[in-house]
Amino acid sequence: MKYLIVGLGNIGDEYRGTRHNIGFRILDALAEASNIAFKTERYGDVARMRLKNKQLILLKPSTYMNLSGNAVRYWKEKENIDLGHILVVVDDIALPFGAIRIKPSGSDAGHNGLKNIAAMLNTQAYARLRFGVGNDFPKGCQIDYVLGHFSLEQRQQMPVRVDIACDAIKAFCLSGIDFAMCNFNNK
Repeated sequence: MKYLIVGLGNIGDEYRGTRHNIGFRILDALAEASNIAFKTERYGDVARMRLKNKQLILLKPSTYMNLSGNAVRYWKEKENIDLGHILVVVDDIALPFGAIRIKPSGSDAGHNGLKNIAAMLNTQAYARLRFGVGNDFPKGCQIDYVLGHFSLEQRQQMPVRVDIACDAIKAFCLSGIDFAMCNFNNK
């Protein structure tokens, strides 16, 4: 059984480590823990891993955030992956730092990456793991905030929070969305 795990972010050194790139960071941690490497392929960097009897395709789109749907649609079709086996990992300013919220579907909540994925898949019925990045910014400064870096305190807490997100991804693939939501939402 195949799963497509998509970490959203922007390519380029100037975006490395930013709040908006938490999806890339979580997939990097998942790949590193499994001792696998990403290879540049069409529409992004891809790593393949086995998790018991599941095959996970980890995708970090190279299309920039606002066009992530192109990469998701391509890999979904190329690998013939069921819509229910797609999980998108994304930053969320509506959640406090490190909080995790897994949902089977939902709105894009103003997130351009999710908006483009919904447009390219022609549905909002795909699972997402939202990772809280907080919202400590003045009105009108959202873009600077999500493209900014985590605080020192957040960077110190990051390894534990990222490990929990990786465990949530594994739970989604091994036990399903309901189990993952019950065991990881608000953890």
